[in-house]
Amino acid sequence: MTDVHSYEELYRSTIPSVVSIYLAGDGRTPGGAGSGFVFDVMDGEGYVVTNAHVVGGNEAVDVRFSEGDWRVGEVVGVDAYTDLAVVRVGDHPEYAEALPLAGSNPVPGTPVAALGNPMGLDGSLTAGVVSGANRSMPTQRGFAIPDTVQTDAPINPGNSGGPLVTTDGAVVGVNRARGGDNIGFAVSAEVAAQIVPALIEDGAYRHSYLKVRTLDVSPTVAEANGLSAVGGVLVVDVSAGPASDALRGCTGTRRVRGREIPVGGDVVTHIDGNPVDSHEGLMRHLLLETRPGERVAVDLVRDGRERRVHVTLGERPAARHGPSRRGPGPGPRRRGRGTDIPIR
Repeated sequence: MTDVHSYEELYRSTIPSVVSIYLAGDGRTPGGAGSGFVFDVMDGEGYVVTNAHVVGGNEAVDVRFSEGDWRVGEVVGVDAYTDLAVVRVGDHPEYAEALPLAGSNPVPGTPVAALGNPMGLDGSLTAGVVSGANRSMPTQRGFAIPDTVQTDAPINPGNSGGPLVTTDGAVVGVNRARGGDNIGFAVSAEVAAQIVPALIEDGAYRHSYLKVRTLDVSPTVAEANGLSAVGGVLVVDVSAGPASDALRGCTGTRRVRGREIPVGGDVVTHIDGNPVDSHEGLMRHLLLETRPGERVAVDLVRDGRERRVHVTLGERPAARHGPSRRGPGPGPRRRGRGTDIPIR
């Protein structure tokens, strides 16, 4: 077990790199508040990572560092599909060094700490363990964020955008939301490592797109479709787009064990030789391993026979990012600085 002294040292070494982010109100709607952390420092300018729902549609935010220094930060990139954003800070304080990203996802049981400003309380640390990895986290916008890290370290309103770190100070996730008692979620470091450099360089990230709706092949789905094995994903429907000429969606339903199950569609088992075990695995592969315009080989089962088709991936349409009050929950409000501030 990790002892208290490890967490004390962890706090001292990492908290200088954690920031509070504030959004000004416009007189009719209140501002907002969240957290962030220093990702990189180049030529005296700092690049702070936070959540897209923290910055909302704002072009500038107020950034407060751990020693009380304030800066105006420019929002240089936002990706709604992974809820990540980058804020550039000029005249960056020297004591606020960049935190390293972990090279791989943590395994369940890894001790971690969530750093940030929950409930508007600056410079807080909560501790726990990784309770799951490679999770898919639904959003209020109808899509899910793949490859998120689940933890029992408390992630409360205001923690959004702060780092989830191991006891050696490596960032394994960007805190996003609480999913319930003792369940919090963070966007994985692997996703951040993929997305954030593009946000710094280009202001956006181009996502690969198949434009299909899928269903995991469970025993019930396998039975309904006459499949000999469980695994892969059933293509429920295919919209006009990159896969419409190569993949086939379901043609009807069959009642199995009291449930209407889609039947007749392709069952995708591999992409470019990599197994596809679930919808989450499919989305993770598209995000981390492919880019728009690439041609991929899709192995599938159709009418009981294995076959391979090729698909040129499209680009996912840009998702709009709304104001911070439309983040993953309404959150409480903290009174201060002359206004009510919703904590994200």
